Amino acid sequence: MGALVGLGVGVGLLLVWSSFQPPVVRPGRRQARLPDLLGRAGLDGIAVRTVVAASAVCAVTAGLAVLATAGAWPVSLVFALIGGYLPFAALQGRARRRQRDVAEVWPEAVDNLASAVRAGMSLPEALGALGTRGPAALRPAFAAFALDYQVSGRFPDALDRLKDRLADPVGDRVVEALRIAREVGGGDLGRLLRNLSSFLRQDARTRSELESRQAWTVSGARLAVAAPWLVLLMLSFQPDVIARYSSPGGAVVIFGGAACCLVAYRLMIRIGRLPSERRVLA
Repeated sequence: MGALVGLGVGVGLLLVWSSFQPPVVRPGRRQARLPDLLGRAGLDGIAVRTVVAASAVCAVTAGLAVLATAGAWPVSLVFALIGGYLPFAALQGRARRRQRDVAEVWPEAVDNLASAVRAGMSLPEALGALGTRGPAALRPAFAAFALDYQVSGRFPDALDRLKDRLADPVGDRVVEALRIAREVGGGDLGRLLRNLSSFLRQDARTRSELESRQAWTVSGARLAVAAPWLVLLMLSFQPDVIARYSSPGGAVVIFGGAACCLVAYRLMIRIGRLPSERRVLA
């Protein structure tokens, strides 16, 4: 009886404690994150199933090619996994480059927006003007906003679609500031945009310096991970040597080495990466 009472009290205290904790948003499956990755890479028109199909084709092609060359199924399986990951790696690299390029031009876009607001243009007109006078990297998104607003006439809905097209934390902040200014009025919107432009320039300058110092760490980690597999790929053209990896002991060596490389690479990247701004207003 005492054990049940203690268990009930413990469960009750646990529930009370958990009620004061902030909710944790857990990411979904990889496929559920693909639309966001495609948006950040600027490839909204590509379907998720297309990326999955490309990954499967790369995996099968790499696996069969290595299997035909080496004849060792553990080696071919590892290279099939590497080939299947290549489309996702390409998307992530494109997303990082696009985010870096967009971060560099946002101050100019905010300056243009502040100048248009100060000149007396309405918010929809100022945003639509960025589709022709704004930075080249942002023109398609703002041109689409101008078309959306012209067709529907609903400013909040057009702003929501603009956020989805931009898929950028800075864009989220700018869009929400404009939404609040539109709904409740904002006499200090021009000053807010000028301060935001100054902050974005300072942040981009600092991040550029840190990334230039960090580049050797990332390059070294990638080279250290790729080197053993390049050597293994060259050994695949020597059947007598590579046949040893077809045994159970060879499979353990291959899979163990793959696991160690993956853990070491992820650990190195996590230690050396810079904190990235997240889309908290998406």
